[in-house]
Amino acid sequence: MYVARYLIRSYTLYAIIDVTLCNECGKTFSQNSVLVIHKAIHTAAKPYKCNECGKALSQRSYLVVQHRLHTGEKPYKCNEYGKTFHHNSALVIHKTIHTGEKPYKCNEGGKVYNEKAYLARHHRFHTGEKPYKCNECGKTFHHNSALVIHKTIHTGEKPYKCNEGGKVYNEKVYLARHHRFHTGEKPYKCENCDKVFSCKSHLERHRKIHTG
Repeated sequence: MYVARYLIRSYTLYAIIDVTLCNECGKTFSQNSVLVIHKAIHTAAKPYKCNECGKALSQRSYLVVQHRLHTGEKPYKCNEYGKTFHHNSALVIHKTIHTGEKPYKCNEGGKVYNEKAYLARHHRFHTGEKPYKCNECGKTFHHNSALVIHKTIHTGEKPYKCNEGGKVYNEKVYLARHHRFHTGEKPYKCENCDKVFSCKSHLERHRKIHTG
């Protein structure tokens, strides 16, 4: 009886591993639904289409988030400052500004990050990998966002506009920083003297006072 039970458990485990193994890269997953989502990376399948702008997406959850960009809905709120977000993952990342948590560490130089994507991007500086290429001038970049920003040099595009004063920017991060001047938000805090700043670069410059 014990042997029979063991064989059933072993067969079940084998079946689960077989179902959740990606044939392309060998990566395994605990659920088949997660494997299906992962496979979209290899197949580039984007079966979900936004009715507003026609953008194609690989996951239904991305379509929901995309829809919120059109409606302006931001259901996820930060309890510290009241800032709202289109999706929960953005709120989770934002919260690390207040907590100072940086769980992702570079094994090469020890630098830490609050986002896994930032660590992956940083790792390319060690490897020298620049997979993103500009079709206009052939310049290559470590990450896609740098390429997108670079392209505005050729197009002159400044798609990010301040609703308060009408000022325009070629990068979303610059608009976000500018917006804090209107709201008075200062999310970056010095751990030495508790002084607060509206942008990270000002905090880093201030830290030199303490370090000399």
